[in-house]
Amino acid sequence: MHEWALAEAVVATVEKIRQENGGGRVLAVRVRIGELQKISPEAFQEGLRASLAGRPYGAEVFAFLDDPAVFRCRLCAREWPLAGVPELGEEEREAVHFLPEAAHVYLRCPGCGSPDFDLTAGRGVTIEAVDLESA
Repeated sequence: MHEWALAEAVVATVEKIRQENGGGRVLAVRVRIGELQKISPEAFQEGLRASLAGRPYGAEVFAFLDDPAVFRCRLCAREWPLAGVPELGEEEREAVHFLPEAAHVYLRCPGCGSPDFDLTAGRGVTIEAVDLESA
């Protein structure tokens, strides 16, 4: 389950930030989860709770934000979301999840038809903010 490994990494990063800033109480953590991560929220929460055991803060301080996948054409600069590609089947979506670079095999820019584009959002898990109690 990659959700547990991601949860452990998030907690370790929050703890590092907390320690580097005087060890104050964690008030809130905002985590952005990319659409291409395909995380099971239940498994991620379970991993988070397990990783937080013994910490002075719990899962209730975490808020999760969706980060939809967005592509940007290198030729015409058009941007489009993964959700806007209805012809992409479940098998292709799974391939793009495991290897986002595979999107170039299945997708073309809806503006100019080019397969030359970048994935500009929706990949990975990012800690957007950690709010700590001031000393």
